[in-house]
Amino acid sequence: MTNNSIAKVTQVNDRWEINGDVLITTANNLLKQSQAFTIENTKIDFANVTDVDTAAVSLILEWKRRAEKENQSLTFINLPANLTSLVQLYDVAELVN
Repeated sequence: MTNNSIAKVTQVNDRWEINGDVLITTANNLLKQSQAFTIENTKIDFANVTDVDTAAVSLILEWKRRAEKENQSLTFINLPANLTSLVQLYDVAELVN
């Protein structure tokens, strides 16, 4: 069993770097961590994500809602293949790209 408590998001300039698993057990914590960060044409980088489930899609949609509310844009980069599949399955690819 993996230690999901190490999932984290850090902000480096205009980039948020996601590390670890983005699962139902970690998504709320990642959301809370990101609330301290600014969104100003931000890139959210999934290069260091190890595993995802449908909670990752929910997290992406919540970040998009926040960006729209703040009149800012988000770009999601380095999505793992399994997250890309979930985004397509739920027909929200236009919101992620």
